Amino acid sequence: MQGRGPWAEVTGFVVRRLLHMLFVLVGISATVFLIFFATPGADPAARIAGRNATPDTVAAVRREFGLDKPLPVQYAMMMDHLLVTRDLTSFVNRGERIVPEIAEAAPVTLSLVLGAAAIWVVFGVLVGVVAAAFKDTVIDRGLMVAGLVGVSVPVFWLGEVVNLITQSRLHDTFLFSWVPALGYVPLSQNPLGWFAALVLPWITLAVLYIGIYGRVLRANLIEALNEDYIRTARAKGLSDWQVLTRHALRCSLISFVTMFGLDFGALVGGGALLTEVVFGLQGVGALTYRALEDLDLPMIMATVIYASFFVVVSNAAVDILYAAIDPRVRER
Repeated sequence: MQGRGPWAEVTGFVVRRLLHMLFVLVGISATVFLIFFATPGADPAARIAGRNATPDTVAAVRREFGLDKPLPVQYAMMMDHLLVTRDLTSFVNRGERIVPEIAEAAPVTLSLVLGAAAIWVVFGVLVGVVAAAFKDTVIDRGLMVAGLVGVSVPVFWLGEVVNLITQSRLHDTFLFSWVPALGYVPLSQNPLGWFAALVLPWITLAVLYIGIYGRVLRANLIEALNEDYIRTARAKGLSDWQVLTRHALRCSLISFVTMFGLDFGALVGGGALLTEVVFGLQGVGALTYRALEDLDLPMIMATVIYASFFVVVSNAAVDILYAAIDPRVRER
């Protein structure tokens, strides 16, 4: 009996991974719901009604939002309002629908993270390859010091410095007169304005990850250059640059891809909060920040589930990519 072909193995792995992803998402949604609505000592109805509310008012609020029903029923109702009918409303701003708010904020966060990711991937690979090629030289040490500085600088501080320079001190000079006011410009309305509004936030967010990815890739490349297959490639007459880029780099990108999947999912899910707040971008991170200030439980729950979705999907995408590249992964 012949074994399954490679495509059948990949398909089976993808199906298993997608089912696992759905199971994880359901578990996350239930856990988040229990944390926000079933924690001992935390009464959502009393929080909605206000500090000086009478018991009758609290009871009326509890009935209005279905908080007097058993927890499984509350969970089912909450997920129905959030995912099916999509008419879940805020506890703080009555009548404000949560799903449209997140849908409006998501393009802002996606625009920010996609642009920053393109910058940090390109420059992270460039820094790692150049540092490994010039190992133990002034170039290598200089790049590693610069990367360490980038990792150490807080994003909010760097963003404030950028704003101080471009929005105040030097805004009227020819260098930064093109910088628009803080905020987001939709791509569909003004592509050039969209780029101008996001280029500085992109660079600010990417600085941290360029340092991390460059240092990790350099370490992986140096380790790969000591492997037997690299010595074989050199024995075939390939130049050092060909060995580095064609062989060592390909095998060293595995951890790079893993990191990218985790970081990208976390940032799209709201991890870019500080960058959004500093540059006045009304994305998912800023939306979560306001919800935390107001203790708006449905909004917090929805943004947490939104963030979890992107993290889980990113991890699944990385695993599926591994399965397409490495047959050993399909057997797990």
